[in-house]
Amino acid sequence: MSAVEKIEEQLASLRIAKRSALSEEPAYLLDIDISKPAQSESSGSVAVSCSNKSIRLYNRETLSFLREYSSHPGILHGVRFAHTRDSMVFSACSDGTVKCWDVRLATQKAVQLFSGYPANVFCSFDINCNDLIICAGTEKVEKDTFLVFWDARGVTNCASTTKEPLGVYSESHNDDITKISFHPVEPNWVVSGSTDGLVNVFDINKDNEDDALLSTCNSDSSVSFIGWSGKDYKQVYCMTHDEGFCWWDIAQLDTEEPITLLHVLDVRDTVCIENDSLHYLVGGLYHEKADKLFLIGGTSTGNIHLISCATDGLSLVGTLSRGHSATVRSFCWNLTDESLLTGGEDAQLLLWKPGAVERSLTKKTSLKIASSVQRRIRVHKNSSQSRKK
Repeated sequence: MSAVEKIEEQLASLRIAKRSALSEEPAYLLDIDISKPAQSESSGSVAVSCSNKSIRLYNRETLSFLREYSSHPGILHGVRFAHTRDSMVFSACSDGTVKCWDVRLATQKAVQLFSGYPANVFCSFDINCNDLIICAGTEKVEKDTFLVFWDARGVTNCASTTKEPLGVYSESHNDDITKISFHPVEPNWVVSGSTDGLVNVFDINKDNEDDALLSTCNSDSSVSFIGWSGKDYKQVYCMTHDEGFCWWDIAQLDTEEPITLLHVLDVRDTVCIENDSLHYLVGGLYHEKADKLFLIGGTSTGNIHLISCATDGLSLVGTLSRGHSATVRSFCWNLTDESLLTGGEDAQLLLWKPGAVERSLTKKTSLKIASSVQRRIRVHKNSSQSRKK
């Protein structure tokens, strides 16, 4: 059985195991991360960032609600657990801060505040694989767009202190930096994506921004998602706000080979789905064991499609239906137990597990939230401003 066939089988066996209870204030679930339990007996937590400016914590096994951090003055962009300390959870906010909470404490107060420069409005962030560096991307203010870096060490020792940035990169993008993703195993590598259409790969160990910029790839559209894939994670891929897909091989940078593996202008036109359609892309996931890159997409009625990527094109692997009743905005696939977490505009957090049986199969009605998620993203089609270094 091929790797893709095995994953098809796994996907076909996924059923809803748990469904989070609707909270008193329903909100779109925008981003999901799971803690990496340090102890095997710890079941771990799920953190979800919501459109009502709150972060909610749930038990990873039962999806029972644990607590909520709701004292945010601005829009949240992303939520991440530390890689080496499963009690620390981070989020970036449009007020120009990245905050860190200790989930063991029953306090609303962040244990650490990473402050940006005046006028910084953050719309993306990530923390590197050894938890030493945080990077946040800003919206464009006047003519400026920044990648801001902080030293993330010592979070537990100096509660409630504010950390100033180590410095910034300011030359490589000229519009909102919508996504940042550190390399899964190489702590000094980070990739950034922007509404200017550019996807930039940096080695932050270098002395200055010019030397740090290893590669500039142009998606020809506004970047909505980026990730790493391939053996040793030497490939980078992105999705765009108009549902395009680009995939590059960074290992070919020093060779004569072209680095573009695949460029699809509109995935909705190329993936054939019987008796259904594809309305949007949510994100991607590289499956290490199978050495295979997958995209997650869906329909406005809540169906979830898993799409397989190859250099000769994209193909549907399978569909999860009867779970969500509205657009799915976030997912987190746990490859160790092959479970999948999904969150959407129906304010539902679902845990899918192989062969699970849900006790109640009542599908929740769609939420029509008046103040739809304020995504201040300016989509640019004309990304010809790929500046040559």
